[in-house]
Amino acid sequence: MKVTLLNFTPDPEKTVVLAAKLCYSDSNISELEERVQGISYEKFLGKILKMGHLSVLEHAGFTFGIEGISRAASHQLVRHRLASYSQQSQRYVKFKGPEFVAPPSIGSSKSIKKKFSETAESLYKFYQEMLEAGVPAEDARYILPNAATTKIIVTMNARELLHFFGLRTCERAQWEIREMAKKMLSLVKKEAPLIFRKSGPGCVSTGRCTEGEMTCGRPEEIREEFKKL
Repeated sequence: MKVTLLNFTPDPEKTVVLAAKLCYSDSNISELEERVQGISYEKFLGKILKMGHLSVLEHAGFTFGIEGISRAASHQLVRHRLASYSQQSQRYVKFKGPEFVAPPSIGSSKSIKKKFSETAESLYKFYQEMLEAGVPAEDARYILPNAATTKIIVTMNARELLHFFGLRTCERAQWEIREMAKKMLSLVKKEAPLIFRKSGPGCVSTGRCTEGEMTCGRPEEIREEFKKL
């Protein structure tokens, strides 16, 4: 899996500060930059986030390039509707060889891992046979498994990312999208550390687990992990 931050709003935290300042200021927009000079972004953004005034975060956008994830993972990703997606098409792209993701749990049994790989490879082999027989790629793709890899470009604003990270970095999330979400969080933290400082699952963002009886029971360990992201 490879996750790249392709683009983002220049100076995202300043953009959010300007938007928030406008809401509480009688200044003209042209005067806003001067009004925010010298103020502590850390204190100001901390106050805004604590107040729950999250609409201003929607002015900061981040675009990611993600490759090497399975179709099973991408199907979960696109459920987040407040985002834009462009995904590699199985209808128009013809795949030349086996490209699939094998879950780590399969590796616990050598025989199961071998059968998994052999089965996936046989599906790709039949896929190639259908293409060679003149079957359109859009129909041959029906045989490809959920394990088939895909590439996707994703754009989300900072508010949606906070929501996304809250759900998908939790230990209760499926392992592959959890790994992807952590990589995404690590990248945006470098560009907007104040916005995403406390981003993560409930035990990180609010200090308490939101999973009830389904908790992983390791809040302190999880918090330490996210401090290092």
